[in-house]
Amino acid sequence: MRDNMKRIIIAILTLVFFTASVYSAPSFSVNAPGHVSVGSKFAVTFRLKDAEGSGLKIPQINGCTLLYGPSTSTSQSYQVYNGQMTSSSTIDYTYFYRADQEGTFTIGEATINVDGKTLSTKATSLTIGPAPAGQQNHGQGQSSRQQPVTIDDISTQSSDRPVNSNDVFVRIILSKPTAYEQEAIECTIKLYTKYSISSFFATKQPSFDGFLIEELDVQPSLNQVETLNGQKYMTALLKKCIIFPQKDGKLTINSGNYDITVVQYDNVNMGFFTVQNPQERQIKVNSNTASINIQPLPSPQPEGFTGAVGHFTVDSRLVGNSFRTNDPATLIYTISGTGNIKYIKEPVIDFPSEFEQYTPKSDISSRIAGNNVTGTMTIEYTFVPQSVGEFKIGSDKFVYFDIDKKEYVTINTPTYDIKVAKGVSSNNVERQDVSAKNTDILHIKTGDKKLSMNHDLIIASGWYWMLYLLLIISIISVAVIYRRNIRKASDISGMKLAKASKVARKRLKLARQFMEQKNADKFYEELLRAVWGYLSDKLMIPASQLSRDNISLELTEYGASAEDCRSIIEVLDECEMARYSPASSQEQIELLYAKATESIDNLEKIKRRK
Repeated sequence: MRDNMKRIIIAILTLVFFTASVYSAPSFSVNAPGHVSVGSKFAVTFRLKDAEGSGLKIPQINGCTLLYGPSTSTSQSYQVYNGQMTSSSTIDYTYFYRADQEGTFTIGEATINVDGKTLSTKATSLTIGPAPAGQQNHGQGQSSRQQPVTIDDISTQSSDRPVNSNDVFVRIILSKPTAYEQEAIECTIKLYTKYSISSFFATKQPSFDGFLIEELDVQPSLNQVETLNGQKYMTALLKKCIIFPQKDGKLTINSGNYDITVVQYDNVNMGFFTVQNPQERQIKVNSNTASINIQPLPSPQPEGFTGAVGHFTVDSRLVGNSFRTNDPATLIYTISGTGNIKYIKEPVIDFPSEFEQYTPKSDISSRIAGNNVTGTMTIEYTFVPQSVGEFKIGSDKFVYFDIDKKEYVTINTPTYDIKVAKGVSSNNVERQDVSAKNTDILHIKTGDKKLSMNHDLIIASGWYWMLYLLLIISIISVAVIYRRNIRKASDISGMKLAKASKVARKRLKLARQFMEQKNADKFYEELLRAVWGYLSDKLMIPASQLSRDNISLELTEYGASAEDCRSIIEVLDECEMARYSPASSQEQIELLYAKATESIDNLEKIKRRK
């Protein structure tokens, strides 16, 4: 019995001793450097040990600026020594300051609530000394004389230094300083930076007035290092396109505007060591402007030249080897090569007048290859022979300007002699012999047939003169219409004006198909071609001389209102912007299509001033 009581007492004493060994009273302390320099950044840490607290209040430190805080961290530790286990926990509240003013200052008491009690730190002193020799003032504080920013040394990327124009910039780069009209030019827009980039947004894209553009799909990323003017930069390709100048003279690509967020670093004094804390800074960057001298194509331009510039081959072929009246046939015309192939006009083929012709169907397949555009343009001419006989489809001249040779090259396509036989569905009726079978002689009729000796002359009839008058009027009408058609055929400008709306409707219809297919790139490209082509024909201005300024001027002289001018220019601007901006919504595309259609309708209603 006595032994049992001894064991119980020993167990109770052991438990009490163990409990006392693992328990320790909570504490609250401050850790701060005793001496810092003006302009330097430092950390002050308030540590709560073996407790959880709330309602932390920290003192204001004179001569310093609080940058940010608190940054909270928690740690837990366990230890066993001579069979006894101890544990402890800490919560650190770290604040970051910048030393602004020389002198000795007091870091007052900080307080925190723990289980209904208030714990406080002891006050401590902080001495702020002068900046070391060679440092300069910047704003409220001071920083060391700065070395050039380098991409592989974050110590040179401190947040107390400004971001200079040679640290982050956007360049517009052209592949050549001079070019001919319609000659392909490679244009790249590239970001150069010595800092890491956390966000990038184009507020205004560079404008390409006087150019048609063919854009390559790129995904910008800072994945290349490039040396420029003896300095290393991280680079990102923002845009790459092939541009085709539409007129001669000095053409300028205007600068773009960008909002960029760069990452800099704060050097924070943690007492025994220094850490670099990342900080974001927003800056605005403008790209450079890029100019290029465009030479006019040599004169005189040969007959048949429609603006093709580059290197091309031409091929044509007839589908089938037998032809019948009223059966459709096809002539396929293929242009292949490198250059402005997407903007080549469809050749006009000399078909016999006995052939009914349909609107040619063209298809263009192209891609960017190096610093140019290569591809194939296929045109299908459908025709229907209406008469039996032998006919000739005339040859055609395809003329282009060879960039390397700097001369015009003419390619002649072959002529085609075809023999047209009678078709099954021909309207010509074959002659047939008809047998009278004794029906050509009738019996003589007898009796009184009430014959009359009174005969009126036809020339004395009123209907005769009416018919004669109608015949004269018809002949005069045909002559007038014929003369008017001759004038129209010789008036190329008038024909273009008359066909302007028809051609625009055709291209708008194709743009609508791309819109319904949700193919935004093709939609904007075809809509832009429709509007530019309509304005070229309507105002009788060559495509090479079209620009927003002379469009507005010519429309005003034509009789268009300021609202009509503004509307059609906005359509052009929105198409240009959409081709290299982030993807537009389907609703925006439909609104733009409606706006373009309405603008053309309004211009069609205008009567030209004399």
